[in-house]
Amino acid sequence: MKINDPAVLAEVEAAFAEYERALTTNDVATLDRLFKDSPATLRYGVAENLYGHAEIAAFRSARSPVGLERALERTVITSYGEAMATANTLFRRASMVGKVGRQSQTWVKFPEGWRVVAAHVSVIAE
Repeated sequence: MKINDPAVLAEVEAAFAEYERALTTNDVATLDRLFKDSPATLRYGVAENLYGHAEIAAFRSARSPVGLERALERTVITSYGEAMATANTLFRRASMVGKVGRQSQTWVKFPEGWRVVAAHVSVIAE
């Protein structure tokens, strides 16, 4: 199994960038598309535990679009073979003075493209 094949990394980096644009612009349709539409998909957030695509989509559609802008730091994307990757990043928001956010995602390549199958978001004091 090849780790960090440049072609695979480029695909995942593009999917991650698409996700980030959708997140900060509250493009709910794209966010929903980039999470695997499956009851097995999960997302642990800062204040919520979401099991299955339906719960994740419901959270996204109810979320306020205010204050979603953020700056990423130390983003690390690693691919394993041709169909699995992880993306981890730190993030900062103007509303989170003295805190840093952490986001991790597991991406899998399906026939329809790269999709997040598990995600975790947390915030800690610096």
